[in-house]
Amino acid sequence: MTTNDYAEPAADLIDGRMPLLGFGTWQISNRAAPEVTAHALQVGYRHIDTATVYHNESGIGKALAASRLARESVFVTTKLPPDRAGRERRTLEESLAKLGLDYVDLWLIHWPPNGRAAPRVWEQFVKARQDGLARAIGVSNYSLRQIDELIEVTGVVPEVNQIRWGPPIYDPAMASGLQQRGIVLEGYSPFKVSNLSDPTLVSIASQHDATTAQVIVAWHIAHGFVVIPKSARRERIATNASGARIRLTAEEVTAIDGLSRVAGARSSRRLG
Repeated sequence: MTTNDYAEPAADLIDGRMPLLGFGTWQISNRAAPEVTAHALQVGYRHIDTATVYHNESGIGKALAASRLARESVFVTTKLPPDRAGRERRTLEESLAKLGLDYVDLWLIHWPPNGRAAPRVWEQFVKARQDGLARAIGVSNYSLRQIDELIEVTGVVPEVNQIRWGPPIYDPAMASGLQQRGIVLEGYSPFKVSNLSDPTLVSIASQHDATTAQVIVAWHIAHGFVVIPKSARRERIATNASGARIRLTAEEVTAIDGLSRVAGARSSRRLG
C-alpha cells in the first residue's frame, strides 16, 4: 500500500479484486458528490460505493472523469433498487450513463425485492456479468437462506453480500456462513451502529494514537471484511481512511469482537 492509495488490501472476486476500504456515498447529494468524491479519490480511496436510490451517480461520474485515474484503478459499485425488479437492464444502463462508465466493478441487488430472494432478478444480474456490464455481481441485505435460494435456483453464487455491520452487531455465524459459501462480506454504517465512546474502543485507540472510528475501520480490515465509511467532511474522509493502515493485535481484535450483542445473545440462549 502506497502513501496515497488504498487499493490494498483487497478481497478476491471471480474477475478482479475488491479493495477492503471503500468510500460510502449514501446521503451525499448529487450537487456535493463531485467535490466530495474527488477529495476521497485525492486522499487515496480507490473504491466508490453508490446506488441508484442515492441519486448521486452523475455527480460521482463527474469526479471520476475529472480524476483522470485509469479506469481499472478505481472500483465502482452501484445497486438496483428492489422496485426496479423487471427493469434490471435498463436501470443498469442508466446508471452506467450517469457514471460515465462502460461497466461497473460490482452491481448489487440493494434489498430483497418484496422481502424475497427473487431468483428471476438474479438471473438478469448473471446475464449482465456475462455481457460485460458488471464485472462482479452480488446482493445487499440478504440472509443466508435467501442467498441459498439464489444458488439453488440459478447455480450462481453472489460474490458479495453488503450488510449493516460493525462491532456491536458482529455476527460470527453470518461471517462464517458467507465465508463458507465463498462470498465477500461488505459492511455499511460501521460508525452508526457503534458506540464511538465505548471504553474498549477508546482504550485500543489510545494504544495506536488513533480515533475510535479508525479502530473500527482497522477491525474490519483485520477480519478481511470490506468497509465503506461515509463522510462529507474533508478531514474525516482522510482520517477514516487512515484506519486501514492500523494493525491491531489478535488480542485487540478479540476484545472488539467481544462487543457484539449478537454473539452474546446467542451464547446466552445456548446457556439457557
